[in-house]
Amino acid sequence: MITSIAIDDEPMALEVIKSHASKVPFLDLKAVFTDAIKALEYLKGNPVDLIFLDIKMPDISGMELAALLPKETMVIFTTAYSEHAVKSFELDAIDYLLKPFNLSRFLKACQKAQEWHHLKNGNIGFIFVKTGYEQVKISFADLLYCEASGNYVTFHLAKEKFLSRMTLSETEKLLPPSFIKTHRSFVVNPDFISKIERHQLTLLDKIVPVSSSYFEEVMEKVK
Repeated sequence: MITSIAIDDEPMALEVIKSHASKVPFLDLKAVFTDAIKALEYLKGNPVDLIFLDIKMPDISGMELAALLPKETMVIFTTAYSEHAVKSFELDAIDYLLKPFNLSRFLKACQKAQEWHHLKNGNIGFIFVKTGYEQVKISFADLLYCEASGNYVTFHLAKEKFLSRMTLSETEKLLPPSFIKTHRSFVVNPDFISKIERHQLTLLDKIVPVSSSYFEEVMEKVK
């Protein structure tokens, strides 16, 4: 079951979401809010998996609010303005619903969220990534780290590596929550960390950088 809330300054828009949500068996809509600040207060004590979030609101925009959420919280933006689509995906939104949206489109967005939720929290011990014309199976237990370069990510194993066309943000959503981001271009498997220094980690015989902005988070997670 995916827990969720909806935030929109238009009560009628929230009624549409409530109606659609009641027909999605794997979705539990806990609450709806017309006030974004009250929604943030609610989330402090009641974290959820998914937020349906309007973009244009009076006190704080949906884009601004999304930036304040924990990175594991999934977001589906809802708006009447199509020009925000590109920016929403830059913020790693699961989907973008353009009002007015019907049940079929709403369900499709929820199914995307379900897929990400399952991959992130399920017991799957591997992923398939496309490299060239092949789909390669990569076991999390064998994966040392991921290295991003533009729109490509290299999956580094002990004795081989695979290059796939995807962003690091997309990759992070597929990895177990135990993996640690050490740099804007690197995510590592903590099981292979053998040495920690201020600006780098050692994983077997591989050196991975640690940026100053991520160092404290890295140390907290490896504890």
